[in-house]
Amino acid sequence: MRVCDLIQRKSPFISMEFFPPKEREAWPAFFEVVDKLKVLDPLFASVTYGAGGGTQDNTLEIATRMKRDHGIEPVTHLTSVGASAEKLDAFLDSLRAADIQNVLALRGDPPRGVADFNFDLQEFKHASDVIEHITARYPEMCVGGAAYPEPHCESPSIKSDLDMVLLKVKKGAQFLVTQLFFDNRLYFDYVDRLKAMGSDVPVIPGILPIMSLKSAKFTLSLCGAAIPGKFLSALEKAYEEGGDDAVYALGIDYATKQAQQLIDGGAPGVHLYTLNRAEAVLEIGKNLKI
Repeated sequence: MRVCDLIQRKSPFISMEFFPPKEREAWPAFFEVVDKLKVLDPLFASVTYGAGGGTQDNTLEIATRMKRDHGIEPVTHLTSVGASAEKLDAFLDSLRAADIQNVLALRGDPPRGVADFNFDLQEFKHASDVIEHITARYPEMCVGGAAYPEPHCESPSIKSDLDMVLLKVKKGAQFLVTQLFFDNRLYFDYVDRLKAMGSDVPVIPGILPIMSLKSAKFTLSLCGAAIPGKFLSALEKAYEEGGDDAVYALGIDYATKQAQQLIDGGAPGVHLYTLNRAEAVLEIGKNLKI
């Protein structure tokens, strides 16, 4: 089913993100996590996509099994880096054959080890180009896009970032999923600005539960999100007094309160970044009042 239709029928909701394990030996444990999290009745689960062919086949197979064997509606990521129209169409044709109707269209990151990578030399320079391509050639697909309550690291200004997201909507994006963030004021301000610019698509906030101080700093270094000073100080103090067990407890409590405040404030749902682990997401999901 199309996620854009499901969102209209059920709100608020929980959705989730998974990444395909690179090694097939890890798949049984991966699907055990999927089964554990099914108890939360997620509206959908997104499955990330390796740029340049890394895990594209895995994405398709995992999404197919998630829908067929586990009853969870999948949203497959699709990145434009290194992609041609022919490659995109081959993947989209495979989705169509598997009766998967949902795609999150992304530009993607530069390939590792490639110095001075030039996105302007790509056949699809921006995520908006991918969205336009899918909408024109696969009209049955529900296409989503990424949004950034904190400006994208390559954006010269908040306004230009909003303009790019609005372009995604104009090209056919029917829902948006945000990058992780920790200050809900950023989300609500972002949504208000988008609405004032004429966007009417749902914006689903992305939530990452912090499970250890080391993993938090590594993840944030990749995506550029900022932790509010008081929260970071509390995490560091928790680590000094009780190690990562104390950090985990504080992180889960913060993520639960953040998600509840977003839902209470009118967010259509919350998108939980699972990191392919069940325990933290289960704790958060079971404590939410939805």
